[in-house]
Amino acid sequence: MKIKRKIIRIDEERCNGCGLCVPSCAEGAIRIVDGKARLVAEKYCDGLGACLGECPEGALTVIEAEADAFDAEAAEKHAASQRAPSPGPPPAGPSLPCGCPSTLMQIFPLSPAASCQQAGEPVFETSPASALGHWPVQIRLVPPAAPFLKDADLLVAADCTPVACGRFHQDFLKGKVVLMGCPKFDDVQAYTERFTEIFRSNDIRSVTVLAMEVPCCQGLPAIVRKALSLSGKDVPLELKIVTTRGDVRS
Repeated sequence: MKIKRKIIRIDEERCNGCGLCVPSCAEGAIRIVDGKARLVAEKYCDGLGACLGECPEGALTVIEAEADAFDAEAAEKHAASQRAPSPGPPPAGPSLPCGCPSTLMQIFPLSPAASCQQAGEPVFETSPASALGHWPVQIRLVPPAAPFLKDADLLVAADCTPVACGRFHQDFLKGKVVLMGCPKFDDVQAYTERFTEIFRSNDIRSVTVLAMEVPCCQGLPAIVRKALSLSGKDVPLELKIVTTRGDVRS
């Protein structure tokens, strides 16, 4: 039944899809769909506006309008379903032989050149060595119990950063475990849950977040900070921003 009440309005013209509003909505009433924040259902929005202060573009406002009545019980069930572990690869152990190769967990031995890089010794070769030491690398595919996460220095990198930053391997990936994703096109809530479990399950030593300068990419550090808070862990975090021309700033 429609009633006149307070409810969130999302200005699609202003919304850049950064996803910062998603974790702040306790009812899970907002999701990123096709690169824009959307109201999942009117009955899940309590109209209190906890998400307002998170939007850097001012795309969220509270208005009075004809809308479905807020259903606290339905909202609580919906929020609980959003917190449930999302489907993904097994929590531990290698993928089955018949599984998709992208989920096959691997730890790579360092190449001689990469070992020399870590030791600070001269490297004589025409092309730089890969510093990648594990597989998979996508946030959605890495289980929280992956062995390479134990006592790791974590690099959380936006998908576009290796393309923009020519020295990605030498300057950022060397000696780190990398998790990559896109906060604009992927599920922000699922990312938050995955990182929360990773921090809870492993003694992560440090986190470096590498994000692009574009506004939609600023959801990535917000997700990591939210997950750290939910996990109760105190881990040093450093944020690096990559410009579209490949320059890096703290």
